[in-house]
Amino acid sequence: MKLRPALLRSTVLLIGLLALSACEKVPPKAPATTATPAAAQDALRVGVDYAEIPNGAPFEPQAGTVEVIEVFGYTCPHCAHFEPLLGAWSARQPADVRVLPIPAPFGGAWTPYAKAFYAAEATGVLDKSHDEVFRALHEAHTLPGQPTVASNAQLAQFYARFGVDAADFARRMDSAEVAAKLARAEAFIERSGVDSTPTLVVNGKYRVLGQSFEDMLRIADALVARERTAR
Repeated sequence: MKLRPALLRSTVLLIGLLALSACEKVPPKAPATTATPAAAQDALRVGVDYAEIPNGAPFEPQAGTVEVIEVFGYTCPHCAHFEPLLGAWSARQPADVRVLPIPAPFGGAWTPYAKAFYAAEATGVLDKSHDEVFRALHEAHTLPGQPTVASNAQLAQFYARFGVDAADFARRMDSAEVAAKLARAEAFIERSGVDSTPTLVVNGKYRVLGQSFEDMLRIADALVARERTAR
């Protein structure tokens, strides 16, 4: 189902359905592969392992690098399960691979957390708070998840533990700067055809599909190698 952001904002029922569809499945674990990078590239199947994005471009182009975008939602339990795997994968990548998270502003419970992500980035506490938001939502249950929509004040109080001023943080969540970043993220998600989370997008050209989280990372490895070879 292709996302239509304007419609999501206007229809509460559709927001609820999207929240389910955007976090809808945990595929079975795929077997490990020992294929060489070249063989892995050759073995990729369009429409099965990845989708090509017409006229795709990186979210934040940087010369000499391959960009891997993770479209995620803090309230998505599957994103919480995927995050440690992605973190370990990212740590193994060479310096020319840039892994960037983009929070999905899908409406409802999703959008306040996307705003908080960018407010945390602006106040310099994103690195410290990112994993802790997942833990608070899905392990400690000290932050409200779906279908509850967290208020700016609730989220600001949570982020205050990382040293920010709560009142300033709450204001930043509704700032023009954060609104612009949300709009940019939404535009990238829309043009990349992302309708579920977590989703990986390689260099803006390929949307990773796959049958499991491990399979997604295998495919990302092969697509990164393809892009590196093409430079």
